[in-house]
Amino acid sequence: MTEAAVDSKGSQAAQTYYDSDDADRFYSAVWGGEDIHIGLYEPGETDIKGASVKTMERMLKSLGGLSADDRVADLGAGYGGGARHLAKRFGCTVECINISRTQNAYNQRLNKEQGLDDKVIVRHGSFEHVPADDASFDVVWSQDAFLHSDRRDQVMAECWRILKPGGQLIFTDPMEADDADRAALQPVYDRIHLENLGSIGFYRQVCKELGFEEVKVDNLTPHLGRHYYQVREHLKARYDELKNVIDPTYMDRMIEGLTHWVTKEQEGQLAWGILHFRKPAA
Repeated sequence: MTEAAVDSKGSQAAQTYYDSDDADRFYSAVWGGEDIHIGLYEPGETDIKGASVKTMERMLKSLGGLSADDRVADLGAGYGGGARHLAKRFGCTVECINISRTQNAYNQRLNKEQGLDDKVIVRHGSFEHVPADDASFDVVWSQDAFLHSDRRDQVMAECWRILKPGGQLIFTDPMEADDADRAALQPVYDRIHLENLGSIGFYRQVCKELGFEEVKVDNLTPHLGRHYYQVREHLKARYDELKNVIDPTYMDRMIEGLTHWVTKEQEGQLAWGILHFRKPAA
């Protein structure tokens, strides 16, 4: 992303939020450390990190795996846990495009500590203005990041632009149900400072208009509520331990916000899953 590029209000709000000390400490300590994404849970499972790995494995199964020659763009990469997982397993090169400088610094440090700084490249930028050439990636990968944009059609257009012919787009995103009552979702919108979320129908339509072929839409909505429930319960259990390093007001708001996500998923207002598309070969 060039310095002249202008990001949406949603992306600007996300940058401010994720660069804050309280957010950084919360996500690294409670949400899963390197992996701050929604997980797939077996009945009775409470391991947030393990569930997050299951999501990546299911995404990789849909892709059919990767090769060492593949170039992957991880949009909204957070702390880079997903990127390191791919690089370690397949030897591919992954470019993390992420808007938080705080997360990017941590990502770079972990890459160096794990001997992956030649395989996992970190770039400060927005998925609304990806700092990459046209047709330069084999795979665009993203986990639970696109919700922060209020220009999601532009995000999909950027995915199309940077993918090579025959390249694949695979992502997860917390979404609203196609038939959601937007008034009922106002507490969720307020939490992320946006007026709406994407939906499965929205992404299908935009990708179709761009020319993508739909490979598979794996609707896994119940795991959204399960994940936010587990994060909330982990935070509540560690509240007294963390109150000296994370502002209790922040934690109180987080518990309230997580409860909204859990409740609205149970009410059928939200959706989540793995969406997989392919750019046709030339």
